[in-house]
Amino acid sequence: MTSRVQTDSDVLNDDAPWDDFDPRAYVDQNYRDLLDADAEILTFVREHFSNHFREHPDRLIRGIDIGAGANLYPALSMLPWCTEITLLERARKNVRYLRGQKPHYDVSWDSFWEVLCQDPEYAVIDADRRERFRARVQVEQGNLFAMERRKLFGRSRDPRRWQIGTMFFVAESISTSHAEFRRGVACFMEALEPGAPFAAAFMEGSRGYDVGDRHYPACDVDETQVRESFQGFVEKIETRRLGESSHLVRPGHTGIILACGRRDRNS
Repeated sequence: MTSRVQTDSDVLNDDAPWDDFDPRAYVDQNYRDLLDADAEILTFVREHFSNHFREHPDRLIRGIDIGAGANLYPALSMLPWCTEITLLERARKNVRYLRGQKPHYDVSWDSFWEVLCQDPEYAVIDADRRERFRARVQVEQGNLFAMERRKLFGRSRDPRRWQIGTMFFVAESISTSHAEFRRGVACFMEALEPGAPFAAAFMEGSRGYDVGDRHYPACDVDETQVRESFQGFVEKIETRRLGESSHLVRPGHTGIILACGRRDRNS
């Protein structure tokens, strides 16, 4: 499938009103209660990361969640293995929300943690999960596309690359441009060290979304386009399309695509 080229009519990432993004409205719409779609995503991501680290034990790693927004569960999914987790976020109000969650995150996130806790790797840290989150999470304000300027080559432990990563509902939800969508996935991949496990989720067929009284752009992508965007970056990837009616979390999209994989070791 050939992706649509960027046109003058595209709404680009820099065009969207990110500083008006309302994290509390977003949480109320999407994360106040655990939705079926998120429970299924968490199950797959939990198994992916746990299986990876059973095969490749490593307890001294750094993780990154790119475009964290007002969503804590990607960071929670990396918590058992990370000494440090960077939450990279552009919107000012989202940054404030994340920093406010760091000392003691809201109890509404406990239902998400309970899904993760069905695996022993998570269950073993259940008692001190909030203290780990407080001590190991750092919030950084920044633009996804700035990752292009941070990459270095040739060193397996580059301090500006991470050993595990997540990116949930970001690359397709920041503009209407397929070129920026592909660029966003590439920036995510370039942020990871060779061999790093990752999980990424995408809204399928999205026509944009409302948060409070603001509208935000989205790029209409399908599973084939998602898989194509990872080509050249991965040695292993599995995608799943969640398309049942229970997976539709808001009007204006046709499903959810989850991609779990491992960064190419030769990159």
